[in-house]
Amino acid sequence: MWVRVLVTLGLCLLIGGGAAGASWYIFQSEPTAQSERATRRSAALVETVVAERGTFHPRFEVLGRVEPSRDVELAPRIDGLVVGIEDAFVPGGIVAANQALVRLDPVDYETVVATREAEVRQVEAELEIEQGRQRVAEQEFELLGEDVDPANRALVLREPQIASIRARLASAQAALRQARLDLERTTVRAPFDAQVLERAVNLGSQVSPGQRLARLVGVDEYWIVASVPLADLRWLRFPAEGETGAVARVHHPAAWPEGVHREARLARPIGVVDDRTRLARVLVIVPDPLGRDAGGPSLVLGSIVRVEIEGRALEGVVRIERDLLRQGDTVWVMEDGELRVREVAVVHRDAEHAYIEDGLDAGEVIVVTNLATVTDGLALRRAEDGDPSGGSEAAAPEEGAQR
Repeated sequence: MWVRVLVTLGLCLLIGGGAAGASWYIFQSEPTAQSERATRRSAALVETVVAERGTFHPRFEVLGRVEPSRDVELAPRIDGLVVGIEDAFVPGGIVAANQALVRLDPVDYETVVATREAEVRQVEAELEIEQGRQRVAEQEFELLGEDVDPANRALVLREPQIASIRARLASAQAALRQARLDLERTTVRAPFDAQVLERAVNLGSQVSPGQRLARLVGVDEYWIVASVPLADLRWLRFPAEGETGAVARVHHPAAWPEGVHREARLARPIGVVDDRTRLARVLVIVPDPLGRDAGGPSLVLGSIVRVEIEGRALEGVVRIERDLLRQGDTVWVMEDGELRVREVAVVHRDAEHAYIEDGLDAGEVIVVTNLATVTDGLALRRAEDGDPSGGSEAAAPEEGAQR
């Protein structure tokens, strides 16, 4: 039995040793891999624009509220019963200057006019009678041929009586003018071209002086009170005497189709800072706000609109898209096929552009494409020059390849 165990153990050791020797031989005879250093480099393909120096007008985008330039509450100046209302005298109606809107009962005022006219004719008749008496007195005085002092002479010639009647005549004429004026005021008219916002009377209403009849706003122009940062005021061009202000464009995205705007003019600074926003206020004037003459969309009072205001001219600057101004006021410039990160001096920024006065010259090539890795000296190719490979390939680092 022990012989059988020893034989089995010997066979196992023999098989294990043979397997180990075979494995060692395989590893020793396998070819050794060799590393070759391969370097593949290509210039990054980028889009570019050419810098241009010139004179530009920055644009400022601000928000403003639409307000009427003329806003009045219409009221009568006499008592009366409303007996007539014009068809256009309704909320939203457009009325012309001096157009009749409300008519009051004129009967009482016509009676007063007739009475005053009669009083004037009566006093005029008394004056004619007294002037006749004066002529008779002058004839008698000349026939007597007596010398009297000036005071007595005036009495003899009835000059005080004539002066008194003339005073009464002037008073009667003034009363007649007032009566006629009151009669004219029985028709309430529009003071200017206007739109009716509210109406507070109807047929049969009894009105008195100062009572509110309606609210009217002028339609020749509207105001936009816009809020501007204090730092931007110096860049705005306000009109001097006899000049027009800077051009402005009014946009109302909530109410108008995209791309539609109205022309306006910058008028003046209002001279106050908003307590809540700490922004300065400026006045923008929009002519023909309802588009009655030139057409176009109408402005709505009380609405908030976006206003683009053209600023003062910036001379001798380079204007670039604001997105091309990189972190730290730098610009990526392509020089001799390589990237250069250039620091620039920015004189002003608006919503779309940056205006550079130093650090960038006309004709220099600005890199538009965003790059993952930005280092001075990075090789670049312009997409405008064409890409034979059909794609963009950034510079690749050295890498090991097995073969």
